[in-house]
Amino acid sequence: MPKLDLDAIPQTNATGYPPQYAEVVQGRWYRRLAPVAGLEDFGASHVVLQPGAWSAQRHWHEGEDELVVMIAGEAVLVDETGETPMRAGDVAAFPKNDGNGHVLQNRSGAPCIFVAIGRMADTACHYPDIDMHLFAGAGRQKRKDGSDF
Repeated sequence: MPKLDLDAIPQTNATGYPPQYAEVVQGRWYRRLAPVAGLEDFGASHVVLQPGAWSAQRHWHEGEDELVVMIAGEAVLVDETGETPMRAGDVAAFPKNDGNGHVLQNRSGAPCIFVAIGRMADTACHYPDIDMHLFAGAGRQKRKDGSDF
């Protein structure tokens, strides 16, 4: 059946961020939907941000388009243009290689829920606010000068 049983898909708050950058995502819980659904051309995650949590460090991808659909609650989209409230039904799109670093922050007192859709690829990712860069093919975050953490 095409309908996914979210309760049957394990939730995780795992992160590959180095400890000094991981605290803001500790309240981010996500379920990887694409593998369970048998999807191979794109990835999708069901994400719950607890109050105070961020979706990620502010970032942009060289080779991955991203789309976010807010399902419930409220978050603030922070990007190069400023801050934009995101509520249930709102959609945000981030074209690959546009240089517009973005993050969703839950500044409310209640959880918010969204679905994030993107390409499942090993592409370079830039983090403009912190000394971190994901080099394509490296499989982990490094400092912007390429040195390991």
